[in-house]
Amino acid sequence: MTAGETAGATRGERAGGTRALARAPRPHSGALDAAGIVILVCCGVWTLVAAAGRAARPEGTLLALLAVTAGYAAGRILGALLPVLAPAAAAGAVLALVLVPPTRLSAHPDAPPLGYANADAALLVLAVGAACCAAWAARGRAQRIGLRLAGLGAAVAALALGSAAGFAAGVAVTLCSLAAARMRRRVLGLCGLALAAALAVGGSYAVAEHTLPSGLSESLTGQLTQQRVDLWHEAVTLAVHHPLRGVGPERFAEESTALSSDTAADESPQSAPLQLAAEQGVPGAVLLAVAFGWLLCALWRSPRPTPVVLTAAAALTGLALLATVDHVLSYAVVTAGAGFLAGTATAHPLLENPPCPEGDPDEETGAGLFE
Repeated sequence: MTAGETAGATRGERAGGTRALARAPRPHSGALDAAGIVILVCCGVWTLVAAAGRAARPEGTLLALLAVTAGYAAGRILGALLPVLAPAAAAGAVLALVLVPPTRLSAHPDAPPLGYANADAALLVLAVGAACCAAWAARGRAQRIGLRLAGLGAAVAALALGSAAGFAAGVAVTLCSLAAARMRRRVLGLCGLALAAALAVGGSYAVAEHTLPSGLSESLTGQLTQQRVDLWHEAVTLAVHHPLRGVGPERFAEESTALSSDTAADESPQSAPLQLAAEQGVPGAVLLAVAFGWLLCALWRSPRPTPVVLTAAAALTGLALLATVDHVLSYAVVTAGAGFLAGTATAHPLLENPPCPEGDPDEETGAGLFE
């Protein structure tokens, strides 16, 4: 062996070692999990604080917190044991629940599984994310293609239910999943998704307060319906008048004064951030934002390959966008599904260095933030 060959071999070994290091799982910090537990506990405690001394009903929020916690725990366990089968089975179960009942696509308002088309569409968006995550973890090319087609089928099913927003979110998740293969730094993708969620929340507030240009405001109001915009405006008004504890969980309809009784009865503000601001004050809305930020941070530190992480993050951001304009998080099944997808995307597979068909293009370890 010549000196040149020795130098070339050394360079090859260094390059191989660098690639192996780049694809090595991220070190998992227990401090991040502890922070998530603290945030969930704070959400539950503040719900009870906001309900104290009033004829409030905190059970709905507490059930949602319990559902997302149970879903996340199940996702972490099954994602570690079955990184491909777990998300694939979850996506298949959602598709079966939506498509198998004979009256499902009849446009009847009470059709199963949830009796609300937009909530079913939110489940389908999560199914798209789960199918695409399973595709990235699958070994065979045929399996990957089949799972991605199943994800597109879930998006089309959302359109068949009459949810154009759900269809758009599902297609966007699929495209983001395909584009994730070329992302070298997952933190950039996660920051972009966080910005999209922040813009959606800010946009809903701007529409409610009529601070947008008149032409744009009228166009958005026509798409969202005037009744929804009125509900948002009422929620902002209640949050301004009760900034600390809000009016109490599930008391929006009783405290609404600007809306007619026919409009306000049995109505929520049709927006998760605005509902929390109205019913639990500014701290409730801040805790929701902190929980979403923790979720993105957990995905950043996830040991799963970058395409899996960004796919799950895109699906969860799509759900966040839908929750900004509708009350889809009022359904415990939806929150449990979100927790399950987040759990599978942050689980540490029991197999050493689980394969990623296209390779993990991420080179950023993110170590040290919570160490």
